Amino acid sequence: MSHLQPVLLVLGAGDRAYRSFVLQEFAARHHLVLLDNQPPAWTRPYATDAVHVDLHDHQAVSRVVSEMALRQPISGVTTYLEHHVELAAQLARELGLPGADPEAVAACRDKARTRQLLAEHGVPSARSVLVDNAEEAAAAADAIGYPVVVKPRGLGGSAGVRRADYREHVTAYYEEAAAATLIGLEDSAVPGVLVEEYLRGPEISVECLVRSRGDVHLAAVTRKRLGTEPAFLETGHFVDASDPLLDDPALHHVVTEAIKAVGITAGILHVEVRLTSQGPRIIELNARLGGDLIPRLVHLATGVSLPQAQAALATGDTPELTASVRQSAAVEFHYPTATGPVQTAHADALSADWLERLVWTHDRGDLVNAAPHSTINDRVAHAVVSGPTADDCQARLDHVRNHLTVHIASPIRTTACVR
Repeated sequence: MSHLQPVLLVLGAGDRAYRSFVLQEFAARHHLVLLDNQPPAWTRPYATDAVHVDLHDHQAVSRVVSEMALRQPISGVTTYLEHHVELAAQLARELGLPGADPEAVAACRDKARTRQLLAEHGVPSARSVLVDNAEEAAAAADAIGYPVVVKPRGLGGSAGVRRADYREHVTAYYEEAAAATLIGLEDSAVPGVLVEEYLRGPEISVECLVRSRGDVHLAAVTRKRLGTEPAFLETGHFVDASDPLLDDPALHHVVTEAIKAVGITAGILHVEVRLTSQGPRIIELNARLGGDLIPRLVHLATGVSLPQAQAALATGDTPELTASVRQSAAVEFHYPTATGPVQTAHADALSADWLERLVWTHDRGDLVNAAPHSTINDRVAHAVVSGPTADDCQARLDHVRNHLTVHIASPIRTTACVR
């Protein structure tokens, strides 16, 4: 590792299939030092150096980084993983580097705190109650009115999130959400369960860049495709450079006011929104890049690199936000239709300049779960395409799907719990 070149510290690598593009974009303009519990081999082409450290031990990480700063100039600290965003903000503050306030980042991670701040600032979102047991959850649902959403307080994505239409569902889903919180406790400082108002309408996310308080740039709108409720599994995402919502004043106002409410003054945010009949309402704010290959879709559709923009903000540089492309891009995730081990998974010959990737994420013999027990870990494959419009992308995803063959064998132990 050079002793002259400033480096960008990156916390956590994540899964290659979903994260390699982001790390590659970071590396395009920065020397990277990756900190991870076990830095994976796939990161070697991108990271100048890798440091083995337990990222859940914040004191140990702080010591390692402080020692590193004595030997090597550090230009910034960043992460694209939800469970490391608070640590990244804390390290940046300790080093006197650019970054969001750790308290504001924590407010995004804590969904109860998010709702509280949104309510205090008059930002439209879902009514929400923090509960401590199943009885409280049922009482909260009765008061809010059905259907409701039961969700963990401090986990990212759709883990443990369920729609409940009846009181008995609330009790069962409370236990699921509480269990999901416990499983993810090492990644969450905010255990607990929320019961929330169910918002009707299409779900989108807004990929935002914040340069200062109230200075919010809407870089892209992601149209989400969700699977069958009661779960809220993402089955796909679409990004269109010409999406009319980018110029929607109501959406811009709500998103900007939400970001101001939680106190983020610098960084990239992935803001989840429902487009209700009463107008846009906030679901969640995430103080990081969107997952699920959304940064890649934005890059394909607009030419704007959100990872490079995030790295620029982390190092005090000016991000490049000028679009160089105007088209659409989409990803579709393929979930199993049956529970059991993967028996066959292959595609007919597929070759087209619009097919950016087709990635298999499970091999023969891997056990996968069908709905209603599917999670993102059960995705068998995903495809990324581009095209002039969202309709073109949909047609191309349909073409890819028609050329895929996936067979799931019967479970070897049919009485075993497959959840």
